[in-house]
Amino acid sequence: MLFDPIYLLFIAPALLLSLFASFATKSAFKKYSQVRTLRGLTGAQAAQLLLDQAGIRDVSIVPHRGYLSDHYNPMSKQLALSEPVYGSTSVAAVGVACHEAGHAIQHAQGYKPMWLRSVLVPTANIGSSIGYFVMLGGLLLSSAGMVMVGAVLFSAVLLFQVVTLPVEFDASARAKRLAFQYGIVTDGERAGVSRVLNAAALTYVAAAVSSLMTLLYFLLRAGLLGGRD
Repeated sequence: MLFDPIYLLFIAPALLLSLFASFATKSAFKKYSQVRTLRGLTGAQAAQLLLDQAGIRDVSIVPHRGYLSDHYNPMSKQLALSEPVYGSTSVAAVGVACHEAGHAIQHAQGYKPMWLRSVLVPTANIGSSIGYFVMLGGLLLSSAGMVMVGAVLFSAVLLFQVVTLPVEFDASARAKRLAFQYGIVTDGERAGVSRVLNAAALTYVAAAVSSLMTLLYFLLRAGLLGGRD
């Protein structure tokens, strides 16, 4: 398919968006990793402050290996912060830490899109594992039915990514608002937090667009969208 110009036409915009999002995220994080907050709280301390203010006492904050591998696990109620975030007092670290704390707050408050995303995890894992290959096999065997089965499986991935968008956007909005409200960052530092979190949010948009374009390509090539060529 890499030699199919139609495939390239579908996937190229998504690929460019993904590359741009990755570059923007790394660039923003690197830039604001060199800017220290006036208050001087580390990422772990900033996240803990947000949890305390929300009355959340059962979430642990732990260091985690990897670059920008920060995440919140609702099953274990563990907020894992990467090494460049956990102990750093930079604007970038505080922004990322507060974003992850935002997820913990969502969980504690029963934020419905986050609950729905958790429910979709098993089917999304199945879809991501075999959906693409079933669609590809359907094209190779000229089986529109097989492509449709694969498309249904792969749609679970797309649905998961679409549901992820409001979850991530809301966590970022909480982080920006609460970090300033509780004095973790100043009004001037808030712009840096926004730059880092907005760039990171774009990566989720790029993932959803990539899955959508992949799905449309297979449906088109199988004659299930717009007729056979």
